[in-house]
Amino acid sequence: MAIRPLLALLLAPLLAACAGTAVAPEQSPEALSAATPTPSPTPAFAEPGDLPPLTLDGVFPPRKLSSLRLDPKRIRTLIATGDVIPARWVDKQIRDRGNDFAYPLSATADILRAADLTVINLEAPLVEGCQLQEAGTFTFCGLPGFAAALQAAGVDVATLENNHIGNWGYEGIDETVARLEAARIKWADRDDAAVMDVRGLKFGFLAFNGVGEVIDRQVMAAQIRALRPDVDVLAVAFHWGTEYVSVPAPGPGIAEDDPVEIGHLAVDAGADLVIGNHPHWVQAVEVYKGKPALSGAEGFIAYAHGNFIFDQMWSYETRVGVIGKYTFYDDTLVAVQFTPVLIEDYAQPVPLKGADAQAVLGTMKSASEELAAR
Repeated sequence: MAIRPLLALLLAPLLAACAGTAVAPEQSPEALSAATPTPSPTPAFAEPGDLPPLTLDGVFPPRKLSSLRLDPKRIRTLIATGDVIPARWVDKQIRDRGNDFAYPLSATADILRAADLTVINLEAPLVEGCQLQEAGTFTFCGLPGFAAALQAAGVDVATLENNHIGNWGYEGIDETVARLEAARIKWADRDDAAVMDVRGLKFGFLAFNGVGEVIDRQVMAAQIRALRPDVDVLAVAFHWGTEYVSVPAPGPGIAEDDPVEIGHLAVDAGADLVIGNHPHWVQAVEVYKGKPALSGAEGFIAYAHGNFIFDQMWSYETRVGVIGKYTFYDDTLVAVQFTPVLIEDYAQPVPLKGADAQAVLGTMKSASEELAAR
């Protein structure tokens, strides 16, 4: 019968198709597999321990985060400014504009709000009875409405250790604390830490004053060590050093402590970031690796951010400040970037651009290199 051979011929192509791709006699299955491209795996995100250490060369100019393979979900940013003193002619500018408390912050608020956390040093009490002060006075105060303006501009933490916060006595400090708390701004001093949670990572803040008094080194170190286990990132603010110089130094008779010594002690005790102020000039920065006996200790020290909101219009250097942006990957500082600002109208810092901004950063770099050479 001829039907069976004919049926077999008709079914053969269908059976071959169902069996998969036919292999040519001259091409083995192994050769075909080798010729098939293998998809490349997606690159893994870097771990903090795998990243190159932060150095001055990675600050001036700032290193590019895009080269570090960072997981965006694990990045947090902290911004710190120079001294904020809403007194004297700053206060006058506010009052002359119908109590426009936002005016001093209006040119930089977008920068402050862009960070996960923003910390300032508030160097004047905010009190209801504050009278307009004349230029030249050194008893500072600001109006209470300034607290809400700080909060609206993105300020999260105010440190209260400096030589002017007590100009209205303990009552002035208590009222200032109440104003800050009403504006949902946390505050820190030598006895009281501020702790804030940023997407599961805890940032802690302490502050100490070395102007008009000497910092108790043992107490300072003990406070830092006590807070260290409770936070992932520990920032410590200091008011210290001589004024109107670009390299940190003690101020005999006024600020006796050596900022370099104190900054190193703070890092040795457990600080990750040291935020300095008071000199009214922008100063050097340092990546401090810690004592040989404390090989795990490492911290970044910004000795002074200059003025941020203040009325010292009498020189270019006192009008200049920097906004420091500190980028953490988990609990590790991986990048630092500074935005120079120039105070206008006795009150308002305005970001510098181009050659003017580069000149400020160049001065910071030179001062940092001079400090490192010592």
